[in-house]
Amino acid sequence: MARCTAPVEGHRSSSAAAACPACRGRSGRYGGYGGYGSYSPPSYSSSGSSGGGRNSGGGSGSSARPRWSHAGSSVSYTLAEVRALTPVRESVEKRAALPDLRDVFLCHAWDDRQGAAKELHDLLESRGVSVWFSEKDVALGTALLREIDKGLAKSRIGIVLVTPSLLSRLRGEGIADKELSALLARDLLVPIVHDTTYDALRDVSPLLGSRSGLSTAEAPMAVVAAKLAELVAL
Repeated sequence: MARCTAPVEGHRSSSAAAACPACRGRSGRYGGYGGYGSYSPPSYSSSGSSGGGRNSGGGSGSSARPRWSHAGSSVSYTLAEVRALTPVRESVEKRAALPDLRDVFLCHAWDDRQGAAKELHDLLESRGVSVWFSEKDVALGTALLREIDKGLAKSRIGIVLVTPSLLSRLRGEGIADKELSALLARDLLVPIVHDTTYDALRDVSPLLGSRSGLSTAEAPMAVVAAKLAELVAL
């Protein structure tokens, strides 16, 4: 039986395959072996690995640059984050012509108002993002739910700071649950998981847990704020 010369000489071209005593008859049927050398993987603007995207809704941990991230940005996204944020970005662009909109509506648990929620608010504002935040936008004596409705209507996107306190509030079907109902009705919602997990969120709110977003387990709060600032920049 004729022996294939590929292990020694290779079959990178049709002429090399044709010269092989074992494979010369196959090259015409299968288009030659040069095709193996010319294979190209799918094209993504990605590189490296960031350790997996489990917390942000699954998907690849490879890094990628979304189209709305400017060329000089140092912020790195996972492919899962790009997939999750793209519909939100499209909604931002569609609403760009609407006047007097805040960039972000920040939904959070009452117990986080002086902690994680204020930290995120301050980081966003330091990057020029206008944020509707109940601590500063709801005056004493006003109807809270009415002010929340107005804030939702006048914001480009909503972010939900998912913490153990928020999960506790959702179990009790409080005001945060009403805010989420309005946000979930549109492609304007980005969950931010902090000090908890998406699995814990899905146990309490499968609908909200089905939305992929960002997690401070994968990047510090400052990086999360940087990604949100790029997302709403026009």
